Amino acid sequence: MITGNVVHVGMADLKVVHCPDRLRSVGLGSCVGVALWDPVTKVAGLAHVMLPSAEGFSSPQRAKFADTAVDWLVELMMERGGRRERLQAKLAGGAQMFTFAGKNDLLKIGPRNVEASRRALAKWSIPVVAEDVGGSTGRTIELYSEDGRLWIRTVRGGSIVL
Repeated sequence: MITGNVVHVGMADLKVVHCPDRLRSVGLGSCVGVALWDPVTKVAGLAHVMLPSAEGFSSPQRAKFADTAVDWLVELMMERGGRRERLQAKLAGGAQMFTFAGKNDLLKIGPRNVEASRRALAKWSIPVVAEDVGGSTGRTIELYSEDGRLWIRTVRGGSIVL
C-alpha cells in the first residue's frame, strides 16, 4: 500500500520531501527531471529543469536551469538532513521533441539539458545511478522517498521503474 502525499513539481520548479511523501512531475519533453535521494534519511528531491545554463540570463529562476537547479536542490536536501556523499541521482527526460533541418546544436535542448545536468551533478560528486533519457517521447515521473525508485511513464503508455 502506497502512503504519503504526492507533491507536484512544475516546470522550472523543484521540491524536497521526506518519507513517505513522493514527488511527481508531468510533461518532461526536452526538460530533464533531476531526482536526488538519500537512502539513510529518505530525503528526496526533484527538479524539473528546462534549460542547460543560466549564463546570459539576468536574475534567472534558479530551478529553470540545470547549473543553478542542481546546486539549489543539493543545498535544500542538505538543509533537510541529506548528506551530499550519500546522495544518488537519477535522470529522466531530455527528449529531442522536434526534428530540425541542419545540425544546429543550439536547437538540441533535450540532449544539452541532459549533459548540463550530468556536469552539475559531477561538480558535487553525485553519481547518476540510473537514467532514462533521450528519444522523442515525453515522460511523467514519480520519485518515491521511501526507497528512491523512479517510476517513469511515457506519453505512448509504456512505463519503467529505475
